[in-house]
Amino acid sequence: MNVNESILGIVCATLAISFLVALITTPIVKELAYKMGAVDDPKKDRDPGRRMHKRPIPRMGGLAIFLGFFISVLLFARLETPVKGLMLGAVVIVVLGIFDDIYDLRAGFKFGVQIVAALIAVLTGNVVQTLSNPNVFSQNPYWDLGWLAIPFSVLWIVAITNAVNLIDGLDGLACGVSTISSMTLLVIALIVGEPQTSILVAALVGGCLGFLPYNLNPAKIFMGDTGSTFLGFTLGVISIQGLFKVYTIISFVVPFLMLGLPIFDTAFAFIRRIAHGQSPMHPDRSHVHHRLIDMGFSQKQAVAILYVLSAILGLSAVVLTTSGALRAMLLLMAFCVAGGVAMSLYLHQNHPDHSRDQEPEDEEEDEP
Repeated sequence: MNVNESILGIVCATLAISFLVALITTPIVKELAYKMGAVDDPKKDRDPGRRMHKRPIPRMGGLAIFLGFFISVLLFARLETPVKGLMLGAVVIVVLGIFDDIYDLRAGFKFGVQIVAALIAVLTGNVVQTLSNPNVFSQNPYWDLGWLAIPFSVLWIVAITNAVNLIDGLDGLACGVSTISSMTLLVIALIVGEPQTSILVAALVGGCLGFLPYNLNPAKIFMGDTGSTFLGFTLGVISIQGLFKVYTIISFVVPFLMLGLPIFDTAFAFIRRIAHGQSPMHPDRSHVHHRLIDMGFSQKQAVAILYVLSAILGLSAVVLTTSGALRAMLLLMAFCVAGGVAMSLYLHQNHPDHSRDQEPEDEEEDEP
């Protein structure tokens, strides 16, 4: 891998500035959240069964991640039209998230604003015009999306925005998974020579890492919809810039590997709710992190398991980019087998109910 040293230096500086801004501003945002009433109080929740934390915890912490990202991008990135569209759309998403963390807005209204934000990003150049054909036996290796380019791009951005939001159910889960996905995209962007994408992703990684110490169990602050929707929106837009525009078969597969955990969880949540005759946006307690908790794992154990799964998918995406599909598939299969064996041994040696007797831990839940 040949990485330009000057670009690597800028990437490191971007990450460092974003990290420091998020680390320093999170306590300030925490106090601001208390004053503005952006507090997650389980006693006031309409469905308290989904929450396990017992005390009020401020949310809106994603504002610190956004500030780290925004400032470092202004300092180091080239402010081309697509980047301006990303930034403007992100501002819309963050403002929406702040109001949602304070007033608990209706899901339909939030969905409409997310579409507007996605359109802003897409109409300023963050659009997929050509998509690689996943059918390797086809004579046509690429699909020209034509008039479908705009709706496809908007759908992708809105889907990833909500996918990250839906996994935001345990302390540090969404932030950590987003960090792993962002680091995967950062490595790939450096490998394929995308300096602008590298800088944008480095800013996102730094913001997440600066906020994460405050968000790990037991969380001192939740990032709320302000953070989860911002991370999902930004990852969705940057993945269009850095992955879908690479005209090879990996441009179809890599984004789904990189964001595999939130995509998988969201897809099954929608299927499950529709099968039960519910709205796809109806909140429930059957996400993958909830199932791990119900199996007897503590919050820290469940989050660690999901971190490992995200890292495996991310590593597979990197291997796919550098070594081809066969090696990536073999690596993914090997990790799956090893993970299955390790899980079986753990469940055999540890009774599922033991960890339920531990003292209660705080859980973050910001699903609309």
